[in-house]
Order: sequence, then C-alpha cells, then structure tokens
Amino acid sequence: MTDRTPLHILFVCMGNICRSPAGEGVLAHLVAAAGLSDRVKIDSAGTIGMHAGSPADPRMRAAAAQRGYDLASRARQVTAEDLDAFDLILTMDEDNRRGVLALATTDAQRHRVRSFCSFCEKHSKTEVPDPYYGGSQGFEKVLDLLEDGCQGVLKWAQQEIKD
Repeated sequence: MTDRTPLHILFVCMGNICRSPAGEGVLAHLVAAAGLSDRVKIDSAGTIGMHAGSPADPRMRAAAAQRGYDLASRARQVTAEDLDAFDLILTMDEDNRRGVLALATTDAQRHRVRSFCSFCEKHSKTEVPDPYYGGSQGFEKVLDLLEDGCQGVLKWAQQEIKD
C-alpha cells in the first residue's frame, strides 16, 4: 500500500523508444478507461540515455496507433531519483532490472522494482523481447504482452488506491 496520491508507475526498457513508451501508452489508455487518470500517473525511461529527447520508434508508434494507443512521450534516462519518485518501477527484461537496481540504495527502493512480466496473466514469458532489430511481428508481440501485463498492473493500482 502507498500513502501517495496519485500513484506513480514507471516503465523501463533499454532506450525508452520501444517497449517502455508502449507500456506507458497502453497503461495510460487502460487507466483513462477506468476513470483513474487523476489517481495514477505513468511515465517511462530507459537505462541508457542514447535516445534522450526522441519520440518512440516510428514502427512502435504505428503498431500502437493501430490498436488505439498514443505514444506521445519523449525518451529519457532513468535516474536515482526515480526510485523514490515512483511507487512501482516495471522493467522489461533482466538487463533493465539490473540497471535500475544498480541505482538503488535502500531496500524500499529495491522493493519498488518489479519485472513487468510478473503482471501477465495470459502469457508465460519472463521478459518482454526488444523488437528494435526485428520485423513488424516483434512490435505486435510486444503489444500483446503489454496489453496482458497492463491489465494486471491496473488491477494492482486499483487495489493500492482502494487500500
């Protein structure tokens, strides 16, 4: 349970141009549909700063738009301050998890870092694959996983808000 309102959720992948901005967009869509936009704030970041300031990859934006998601955020690098500012930090793969945990200095910060796939109910993947170097089917698969896991994240957020 958190004593913060609104609840803050951060998605993290490597460059913050494919998986994490898509996660941000999918969850924002679900949160808005649930009428919770004023109670749940969502952001995304990358473990590297190479793409800082850039929009999401055009292939991911196109795939997301076909499903009704707007990926309007700009890439940024995750910071040590994020570990205190966010109630839940969702990493897309084990490398991302290690990168975020390297910034943590307290058990409370480490506790906020979770694997995104731990929220999936329909898929048994343990990581969201990076679609950057693959074809269009990779972006669709990522969106399938994000839609599944974001349902679980929404349930978690609703429970946190209720408590």
